[in-house]
Amino acid sequence: KAEWDAKKIKGMVLDLRDNPGGYLDSSVYLASDFLKEGDLIVKQESSYGSSREYHSDRNGRLLDIPLVVIINRGSASASEILAGALRDHKKATLIGEKSFGKGSIQEAIDLQKGAGLHITVAKWILPGGDWINSKGIEPKIKVENEIKEGNTLTDEDDKQLKKAVDLLTDNK
Repeated sequence: KAEWDAKKIKGMVLDLRDNPGGYLDSSVYLASDFLKEGDLIVKQESSYGSSREYHSDRNGRLLDIPLVVIINRGSASASEILAGALRDHKKATLIGEKSFGKGSIQEAIDLQKGAGLHITVAKWILPGGDWINSKGIEPKIKVENEIKEGNTLTDEDDKQLKKAVDLLTDNK
């Protein structure tokens, strides 16, 4: 924040590629750094008919910083909630590839003899009303990376990151 205030940086890149998610509370906390207090981050609609909304609990420290979020098909669940909330509140430009599309909540039930069952009990709805399950989030700017050798992406080959930096530094 101090670097932004001192005009030492032009913006921020939030890289959510290959982030399979995590805890909902973490995505709500991170989204809150870019949103105003009370902004809707995600709504949980239960299969039982009840729903719960998650809102920013504070005014974000980074409300005015230009932000680009990079997503790909490995971005799922909580990372999609974060990217989707920032997109829907017009706080970030999404770059990359369509995300995975994990918009549901499962409950694990242990059965006899080591068996288990996962039952979908709720779904995540983004602030703009999208349920991303099985369809993912489309980035505003589509950029695909090609990995040339092995399975490692080098700085020189990272077209998504280069595009994100170019957007923030006016090298469009």
